[in-house]
Amino acid sequence: MQSELRKKLLDAFTHAEGEFLSGQYLADLIGCSRTAVWKHIEDLRKEGFILEAVRRKGYRIVKTPENIIPDEIRLGLKTEFLGRQIHYEESVDSTQKIAHRLAYDGAPEGTVVLAEEQLSGRGRMDRKWYSPKYSGIWMSVILRPNILPTNAPQLTLLTAVAVVQAIEEITALSPQIKWPNDILINGKKVTGILTELQAEADRVKTIIIGIGMNVNQKTDDFPENIRSIATSLSIEKGEYISRPAVIRAVLSNIEKLYLLYLEKGFYPIKLMWESYAVSIGKEIVARTLSGNISGRALGITDEGVLMIEDESGNVHHVFSADIDLSGKI
Repeated sequence: MQSELRKKLLDAFTHAEGEFLSGQYLADLIGCSRTAVWKHIEDLRKEGFILEAVRRKGYRIVKTPENIIPDEIRLGLKTEFLGRQIHYEESVDSTQKIAHRLAYDGAPEGTVVLAEEQLSGRGRMDRKWYSPKYSGIWMSVILRPNILPTNAPQLTLLTAVAVVQAIEEITALSPQIKWPNDILINGKKVTGILTELQAEADRVKTIIIGIGMNVNQKTDDFPENIRSIATSLSIEKGEYISRPAVIRAVLSNIEKLYLLYLEKGFYPIKLMWESYAVSIGKEIVARTLSGNISGRALGITDEGVLMIEDESGNVHHVFSADIDLSGKI
């Protein structure tokens, strides 16, 4: 009950957009006493929020903390369902593992898992993902679409578009997508996306989307072996970036595109994805488990499968691969 009152309080400050709200107004709005409102205000202050209190005018939030606690994310979050339930921990092995457990236990669609640090973060093919404390976004999102398991990869591509749009909104940078799940800025990786299923033979029960984003790392923060291929939003922008603002933008864009996807199907998402793709029309190499495919990237099918035309004019459909943009085998 207390957490629901807190959500209503933060929603009120969100919609106030910096204007004062009286204690009586807040009490009536969230259904509690003015004393209870005051206690919630004090709890927010303990979390690092700076609130101004003026006699006869009320309260307003002047400054928010720079961590990614749930209350900080909810302040300013204007989604309908995504991020309304947030599971937060300082340090975890993997947000994906927690999300899987929560999903099995019946967590509602839109539940988000956030951590300040991952000790065993991973990407595709169980590759290690470097996830240091307080510098990036390590997040998993639980969705429950009524789709076939074969269509699940479309959600990876949808999320990639949402992440690119969020980065554009917050930083004015120009990210690109490398099929299927990497977000690049100036040719270096800034974000990875990992999509996993809980499914039966003919239907998806849950899709869990993991997002790892480098936000405020400096070059020296990366292990030496990945410095030439990894970057962060802060490095590219040349300034500190608000992680809560990025998270809110990512969740907002995922929800917007997800609702579009459920209503109109994958085609509108496909067009957006291709507009951001770094490889379309270029010579690439797809390194698959069965061998390398070299040729020109044509785009993706309506199912999200990459199409490559080789030098003989044959079109190959690639379902899973590592993509080398150099075009050299």
